[in-house]
Amino acid sequence: MYYSIAPVMKPEVAAENALTCVMEAVAGERIVVIYDDVLSEVGEAFAYAALEMGLWTRQVVLGTSKTRKAIPPELREIIVGERPDIFVNVFRGPSEETPFRIAVTKLQTRKKLRLGHCPGIALDMLTEGAMALTGKQYKKMQDFSRRLLRTLSSVNEISVASPGGTDLTMNIKDRRFFADTFFNWKTMKWINLPVGEVAVGPVENSLEGTLVSEGAIGGVGLIEHPVKIQVSAGKAGSPKTDEPRVRKKVNQALKTDDWSNIVGELGIGLNPKARFCDEFLEIEKIAGTCHIAFGNNLDFPGGQNPSANHMDYLITDPTIEIESRAGTEKIMSKGNFLLD
Repeated sequence: MYYSIAPVMKPEVAAENALTCVMEAVAGERIVVIYDDVLSEVGEAFAYAALEMGLWTRQVVLGTSKTRKAIPPELREIIVGERPDIFVNVFRGPSEETPFRIAVTKLQTRKKLRLGHCPGIALDMLTEGAMALTGKQYKKMQDFSRRLLRTLSSVNEISVASPGGTDLTMNIKDRRFFADTFFNWKTMKWINLPVGEVAVGPVENSLEGTLVSEGAIGGVGLIEHPVKIQVSAGKAGSPKTDEPRVRKKVNQALKTDDWSNIVGELGIGLNPKARFCDEFLEIEKIAGTCHIAFGNNLDFPGGQNPSANHMDYLITDPTIEIESRAGTEKIMSKGNFLLD
């Protein structure tokens, strides 16, 4: 008996496709690739790809022997002083280093500086997962995301239901959806790599109903049993689950501060190569899923949640219905998109 083996993309090819199709890098530009010493294979793939593309390339390797809270002065000088066109952060993803990673994203101080931010990235994301995309696959996903944004452009209310028990409604009037599948030259907002979602920050006191998260939770990872949360006026109640470890982590996250249990995001996954893996960075991009987050959304159009935390909850096989002045329309049924 013969078994077929799924093709594996070379890491440098995946990195070049991301730099070309998402970051819109061109020969002659300057790029800084910053990577943790424990992620040297990923960082070197980006640096090699950049050199092959004709970019002026600098590599910066950061030590990971200690938990990092602040930006090293020499790194600040490289980003601010040398004025690159692009910089890519290849970082590990522990929650303890969230303040450090957020601080690095704030170095995007120059108008034309593009940032590709990769917290929690792993080599297999480039070879088999959400970054193992060809140019044609990127274009197809980008075209679909633009169509979806047009459909969502005048929506006032959204409802989400799932076979697992999710039953939610939320108000998004005057809150604009955005996509991470392509670089927005108007806003110059940094991009997470891998890409693959459209998202919105719902009106903070509007989420109502029952959230049942299955499969994975951001900052927790893969889960064996569902987590059920009742939501009223945008605020999450106490989580219920048969996994004590998960319940403890979710409770801690929801009690981070006064805003950490208030809704911050609805995201819809679009990436055809995204998989269930160890990092929610990829899981949240799985095509045909969606996720609700509680916590910070100040980076979102109209977002007003200033929490120090942001935790995502995956919803599998969702049915999503939108309501606008044109009426009610179902855009997804049990994980399948219904756009013409």
